[in-house]
Amino acid sequence: MDKLDNLQALQKTPTGIEGFEHLTIGGLPKGRTTLLVGSSGSGKTIFAIEFLYRGITQFNRSGVFVTFEERAPDIVRNVKSMHWQLDELVRQGQLLFVDGSPELDPVEETGSYDLSGLIIQIKYAVEKVNAKLVVLDSIGSLFHQFNNANIIRREIFRITEVLKEMNVTAIMTAERLEEYGPISRYGIEEFVADNVIVLRNVLHQEKIRRTIQILKVRGSSHAQGEFPITISDSGIKILPLSAIQLQQESSDNRVTTGNADLDQMTSGGIFHDSIFLVSGPTGSGKTLISTMFTAAACKNKERVLLLAYEESRDQLLRNARSWGIDFEPWENDGLLRIVCTYPETMGLEDHLLTVRKEIEQFRPHRLVMDSISAMERVASVRNFREFVIGLTSYVKKERVCSLFTSTTPQLSGGESITEAHISTITDVIALLRYVEVRGVMRRGIAIIKMRGSQHEKNVREFNIDGQGLHVGLPFKNVDNIILGIPARTTLSEVEQLGDMFE
Repeated sequence: MDKLDNLQALQKTPTGIEGFEHLTIGGLPKGRTTLLVGSSGSGKTIFAIEFLYRGITQFNRSGVFVTFEERAPDIVRNVKSMHWQLDELVRQGQLLFVDGSPELDPVEETGSYDLSGLIIQIKYAVEKVNAKLVVLDSIGSLFHQFNNANIIRREIFRITEVLKEMNVTAIMTAERLEEYGPISRYGIEEFVADNVIVLRNVLHQEKIRRTIQILKVRGSSHAQGEFPITISDSGIKILPLSAIQLQQESSDNRVTTGNADLDQMTSGGIFHDSIFLVSGPTGSGKTLISTMFTAAACKNKERVLLLAYEESRDQLLRNARSWGIDFEPWENDGLLRIVCTYPETMGLEDHLLTVRKEIEQFRPHRLVMDSISAMERVASVRNFREFVIGLTSYVKKERVCSLFTSTTPQLSGGESITEAHISTITDVIALLRYVEVRGVMRRGIAIIKMRGSQHEKNVREFNIDGQGLHVGLPFKNVDNIILGIPARTTLSEVEQLGDMFE
């Protein structure tokens, strides 16, 4: 009973991997072995190496890497592109490799065997560098060398018990054949199943998407479900939506939209921490409004980050010049940064991280994304929704006044997937519509939402010329413009006479 009374609550070892501590509520269980499983290319080895690298460089915990597949020089060389100098950590005595990879000559089984030699090597390495962290990658390679899987499982259990006795926090990687099949290929989880993490590399609609799932952490709660991850030149980044908190500050200060008439429609401009969505069919004036928004900020000496996903930089400069706006001087002065990228060049998780990186480096006062609906092409509806939430929450947290354009699928307007997922988390929405009146195509604009402020309710006509956008009078006697099916109302003779003189 005395031993039971002295037991302490489970302690966690932080990994330093971005987003992981949120999922596991503090990190990996201290002094225990965690099974990390995934198919080929899911990121198991990178995860394990980063676990060691961050542990050494950020938390001053020495580590041992036991490799059963790749040679140590190859592992060191593979992560040079991530600027992880593992060879330097080896020279400093903070990292030690143990090579358990199979010999080139085939192994002949003549009887029972054990891994006592390997266990002795691991013990020696841990003691030599006073290691607190251990990685075994990939344990499944032992099953390739020998036929008796039961003995291998027994020996793996011995290794985990030795690691527990040495009080080291360990990761053991193993391969699986199916993304949503058995946990591991050889049933290893039965012996190291206190903690299981699953990495997935799923091909969906011709797009690759990596995710992580904390399957279980015995003795501790953790986040449930799959969460998107990305692997970049700085390591693994996990993007949990559950980490987003509605704690953004708000302000009563307003900024101009770049157009005096739009400012009037929004009761003096939009709040400087707003997200402004401009939605409409192709050619309706969305890019022009974003251009005016950009120009107004630059004239006020505010930095603007302009992200374009459908036009090149030269096209944007040419279009702006056609409205009497020259972007190049602001670029040269460091007030404007233009980044043009096709959505198809990377997944949405990578796009989100790219946006965050650009904001962190450039520190803009305003962000323009033209158009956010282009991202629908490269992901499922669920992934797009996660991207939108991650993006809007981040710019809100950084207090970057943002304008997003969205293209509706039909010339008359129509339902947009983008609007469905972003409308509830934006602060201001302007709808642009084509309106046919007596066989003439005209344009209309309406502010249908402005959080925290009054706004004009009319649908106004506007036109575009070489000087930009000009908002005119409200449409009269035309219904259903917002719905994209404008129709003239029936007027009495007196009303028609009155309409003629307005």
